[in-house]
Amino acid sequence: PKFVAPYRKGGKNDGNDAEAICEAVGRPNMRFVPIKSVEQQSVLTLHRVRQGFVEERTATINRIRGLLAEFGHVLPHRAVEVRRRLPELLEQLPPLAARALTDLHAHVRALDQRILDYERELERLARTDERARRVQALYGVGPLSASAIIASVGNAHEFHNGRQFAAWLGLVPRQYSTGGKTRLGHITRRGDPYLRTLLIMGARAVLQAATRRQDRLSRWALSLRERRGYHRTCVAIAAKNARIVWALLSSNQPLRLAAA
Repeated sequence: PKFVAPYRKGGKNDGNDAEAICEAVGRPNMRFVPIKSVEQQSVLTLHRVRQGFVEERTATINRIRGLLAEFGHVLPHRAVEVRRRLPELLEQLPPLAARALTDLHAHVRALDQRILDYERELERLARTDERARRVQALYGVGPLSASAIIASVGNAHEFHNGRQFAAWLGLVPRQYSTGGKTRLGHITRRGDPYLRTLLIMGARAVLQAATRRQDRLSRWALSLRERRGYHRTCVAIAAKNARIVWALLSSNQPLRLAAA
């Protein structure tokens, strides 16, 4: 919609919006939203429901921590600590509070099982899709990331190059350039935040294991971390993986690792 707004004449109403859309759609350099098939929407439905369960589980654990703090039991900001210490703390609480927290604990366990079921289904779909298997050959891209990317962009032919795909995900710097001077800022964070989060989480795993590996990507990641810091390195790895993913999908070729 923000690309259509400059073509709108007069106030914002249905007639002016329709005229602006007709004008904008004929521009040769206009960008469009990738069209998804019914199968892609079905897979994305699994991702959205699973993500909702994850957020609900996080909110429930935080609710447990807050209620325990009311009775003087302050736990660290780690879900594993809540799971480990809650059973023994229930014995020190009044009966009514213990009953409520027991129900919350049971709800967390039920959410764990639901999330696990969805993850297993998504992993099964990733194993049966040839494109998802090809993308998973890339270090830092797992079954969840692969299935989400395939369901969102398909063969990635809507993008002209890998940088455009990375820009669509919001992994490139925002420009403040003028007068021949190039100024680059933070990443734009445009596009799908779910895909961007999955790629950055995979990049963190790559950087964490880089100290135990000797391949070119690991050495590059470690040297970049020394120069630019941890967080910028994670974004850089995610952007690199996004470009490689585009190349794998658009060219329909398997991953070929260069010699060290």
